[in-house]
Amino acid sequence: MPKLTATQTLILTCAANRPDNLAMPLPEGLHGAAAKTSVSNMIAQGWLEEVDADMRKGEPLWRETGDGHGTTLVVTDAGMLAVGIEPVVVKTMAAVRNRVAEKASSKAPTLTPTPRSGTKQAEVITLLQRSEGASIAEIVALTGWAPHSARGMISGVLSKKFGLAVISAKQADRGRVYRIDQQSI
Repeated sequence: MPKLTATQTLILTCAANRPDNLAMPLPEGLHGAAAKTSVSNMIAQGWLEEVDADMRKGEPLWRETGDGHGTTLVVTDAGMLAVGIEPVVVKTMAAVRNRVAEKASSKAPTLTPTPRSGTKQAEVITLLQRSEGASIAEIVALTGWAPHSARGMISGVLSKKFGLAVISAKQADRGRVYRIDQQSI
């Protein structure tokens, strides 16, 4: 087993216990030249590795690369072995934590939104449920909306938000007519 300083041991053990084995942030009080020297030695030994930081996840930066990106530090399998931690155990624990988080998120009830009664949306839905359906002109006359707002409500609210299948067909006397497929209700 290699000879580690107290600082190196602290960095590696903390990193092994963090998600994704991030070595950042470094221990409090380790800054500047001391941090650079310690990290450089650990990278040279193969215990730490510089990887691109995922800015969307808010990963802490080790250094900026100058092109708007940055790097962070990750403990390697050799680094975990250096402090007596079996890398397989760490990876297994990370997988267990991820699986528990996935189960918790999948158990969250998914509520399908429903339109409130007495609203313009409800009136439009009633129009579209008729066997003859409704044209954009009829929806505009009922609601007072602009034609693009009526089309947006059909494609956005009814189709995407409420999950209703809206069918449209062009008729010679009425133009494009929309109706809700009764099988989607």
